Amino acid sequence: MATLSTPSPLRHTPGRRWRKARSAIGGILFYALVGMLVFALLAPFVWMIISSISPPTELASKPIHWIPEHPTLDRYRALFFGARPGEIVPIAVSKFINAMKSSLIIATATTLVCIITGTAAAYALIRLPVPKKEGFLFGMLAAQMMPIIVIIIPLYLMMQRLVLNDTWQGMILLYSGFMLPTVIWIMYGYFQTLPEELEEAAMIDGCSRVGALLRVVLPISGPGLVAISAFAFLYTWNEFFMALIFTASRTKTIPVIVTEFSTQAGIDYGLMTTAGVIGSLPPLILAFLLQRYIVAGLTSGAVKG
Repeated sequence: MATLSTPSPLRHTPGRRWRKARSAIGGILFYALVGMLVFALLAPFVWMIISSISPPTELASKPIHWIPEHPTLDRYRALFFGARPGEIVPIAVSKFINAMKSSLIIATATTLVCIITGTAAAYALIRLPVPKKEGFLFGMLAAQMMPIIVIIIPLYLMMQRLVLNDTWQGMILLYSGFMLPTVIWIMYGYFQTLPEELEEAAMIDGCSRVGALLRVVLPISGPGLVAISAFAFLYTWNEFFMALIFTASRTKTIPVIVTEFSTQAGIDYGLMTTAGVIGSLPPLILAFLLQRYIVAGLTSGAVKG
């Protein structure tokens, strides 16, 4: 009587080995690409830190000194406490603290304006019977896509007529106007994920529409509010082009003041990198502390319901 033979597991050994090898090669390539991406992102910042603590002789030496032999913090001292008597530094050094204050005031005020007005506008668009709100939303988004260079001259003339050039109020108004469409879109998508029954229950208990927004909607909208706050603050803090055009002396921000570290001997790259390190710390700290909430707030509005 013939017996059925079972296939030997060794017959598929070459195919299994090939799949394992292909999987291993794919994993190596994936981690290699991730490593290259991380290096490309971190290398400029690491080199900026190295340059900020390197003496001028080592900064200009060849080959490059990746680890300074005689690190110094004199540039940090000069930016925060001023130059020593007889020390030649760019004039912009004395304006750095004022630029830090301007950046902080403008970014904080712009963030507050965007949170209050953007949240209220998004809630009104999602819950109130606003006529043709879809057209309004798409028109607002289309206007946002217009390059700033196209409207910079009319904006400058308008700000000059209103006597708002080189003022904190003018910069806050400009940044708020450019950030509000994005904030409204993010919060509009976020509010779509919240069940309307919660507000209806609050209004049955005696809350008004505004009371339901303040007592019910905003407390459960933490990730969305954190996301737009971080987004508005980071955009305002890092923005350069409008700050260069609309500020002259009193309200220069950090991105503008960093470009002015030059003397009769040329550009002081050491001070420039030092100012860059200091100026990049607040956004980095904010991003690291709030990264979980930023991701949750930006992705929660991607799926409705």
